[in-house]
Amino acid sequence: MLDVIEKQDANQGPAQGSACACQSGLSRDKCCELDLSRTERVPPERHAEALTDLTRAFHAGDRETARRLAIEVLEVSPGQRDALGALFNLLREARQSQAAASVVNRMAHLDPNDATIRSVAANFFLEHNDIPHANMHGRMLVRLAPEESVAHFAMGRIFLASGKAQAAEVHLQLAEQLADPAKRNAPDLLAARALALREQGKFAAARAIYERLSEQNGLSLQMMLDWATLEESARDFPAAFALLDRADAMPGTDMRAAVMRAGLHRRVKEPQRALEAIGAPGEEVEGSGALLARGQILDSLGRHDEAFACFAAYKARVREGGGVYMAEEASQLVRALEDFFTEGRTRLLPRAAVREASPQPIFIVGFPRSGTTLVEQTLSSHPEISAGDELPIIHSIAQRTQLLLGSPGAYPIALSELWLGDRRGHVDTLRDLYLNEAREMGAVAPDKRWFTDKMPLNETHLGLIGLLFPRSPIIHLVRHPLDVVLSVFSNGLTHGFYCASALETAATHYALIADLIAHYRSAMPLHYHAVRYEDLVTDQEREVRAMLDFIGEPFDPGVLAFHENARHARTASYAQVTEKLYTRSRFRYRNYLKHLEPVIPILMPAIERLGYTVER
Repeated sequence: MLDVIEKQDANQGPAQGSACACQSGLSRDKCCELDLSRTERVPPERHAEALTDLTRAFHAGDRETARRLAIEVLEVSPGQRDALGALFNLLREARQSQAAASVVNRMAHLDPNDATIRSVAANFFLEHNDIPHANMHGRMLVRLAPEESVAHFAMGRIFLASGKAQAAEVHLQLAEQLADPAKRNAPDLLAARALALREQGKFAAARAIYERLSEQNGLSLQMMLDWATLEESARDFPAAFALLDRADAMPGTDMRAAVMRAGLHRRVKEPQRALEAIGAPGEEVEGSGALLARGQILDSLGRHDEAFACFAAYKARVREGGGVYMAEEASQLVRALEDFFTEGRTRLLPRAAVREASPQPIFIVGFPRSGTTLVEQTLSSHPEISAGDELPIIHSIAQRTQLLLGSPGAYPIALSELWLGDRRGHVDTLRDLYLNEAREMGAVAPDKRWFTDKMPLNETHLGLIGLLFPRSPIIHLVRHPLDVVLSVFSNGLTHGFYCASALETAATHYALIADLIAHYRSAMPLHYHAVRYEDLVTDQEREVRAMLDFIGEPFDPGVLAFHENARHARTASYAQVTEKLYTRSRFRYRNYLKHLEPVIPILMPAIERLGYTVER
């Protein structure tokens, strides 16, 4: 039997008195383990003297005294807004992001309809790349202040960070319309619009904005680098180099320009010049991005031990910054999915009908760095298939299922509502939600029969996909597990519960998801086709013909020239799919085998299941 509602341990409760692990200075029961449902707002009059002293200390620059006074007030009255605001500012200033996040979330909970707090929270979480929390506060900000330009500007930036460029453009246009006439040409607003246009592949319109900013002398260093990225995406490398020259001449230039210059040299097959741009091994570099770029350059030069050392140092910095694999959360989700999606239960679940009037999704699934971008670029060269890129919709529906179905249990248990006679039709509602959101994100071309969805690790939710789109093609990219884990380790990725932050955790998550895929395939029928990356790059036409046969579309010779596809691929591997097909990434693990030895036992079951071997 299934537990629909998670059982609570009656003996568990916050430990009183001990300091909170987030290092806010508050005790645990007054900080991260505070019961917000029992926390009330407290008027300033109750702590008038302490708050006056706090304000005086803060403005005098006595941060230690200000923090002590804020904590003293909050230990007595954890809902006192002025003390919370002061502590948040102090924690943010001290770069204690975890503690600051806890405080600003508490402020929003206590004053949920305060637009100023929502604005502060949205921008704080966006600054720290916590997109789910930024999205939550940003949406509430727009609801509270729909006529305020700053609300739409914040929401536009959040949508940009979420990969929803079309939605971002809507809000940025509104921000411009609602702004004071004197601020409609504000550089930050124009630059954000340029980014939204660039991410939609509207290069000419984005370029026009940057040229306008340049004429107004409104380009910051970051805007100049964003413009250079635009020209790189448009494959105008001389223009990109020229913009980097301008960036180098700007005051306050830093390693970002050098990292981008190194990347450009790599793209035009000049690895030695790339290394010179970023500094030779042994020289100190600023920023984790420079370490990663140096490692990738050394890899292309065949200096594999030095490259691996750079990757390891980069990942150490990622972990220091809080990017640590969420092992328990990942394993709990997988266990819940395996417990729910059994052969007996899935047989009883309804499947959505095909919405014939709409283009249908092709799900391209696979662990990051397994070749999904190559397949999407290939398929979207077909006249009947448009590219949807990395659509977050399946993950979003999974997170919202409990609310959408009115279930007492969370996902995947929430899908048990579909067993009920008056809820079975809701599976079509979830299908429509996916299709409508895909259209709003610009993934759907009305004149084409199909669109792709290649969100990394969508295979985590193959059960949900199978319910909503039982006849949609699922194309699963398979690549040697050691190659996949090595590639994940040598790139900057946050997918998969931050599994890429260490070699061992990347392997652990790969094995976890590989077992889950095998479980899904044994528990329910799926419209599934596996493509082996190594076969695709050695016998392209045969594999592409097989994919199109599976989809139900005739072969078109143009798909073999995927590198000529003019669309902008918004993924980490965008540069590779602008080249002709190459085989240099096959069995790349052999160059790093001694470094990969610790993860071979973790991956061996998947290696054997997929028919690979380890060549030593």
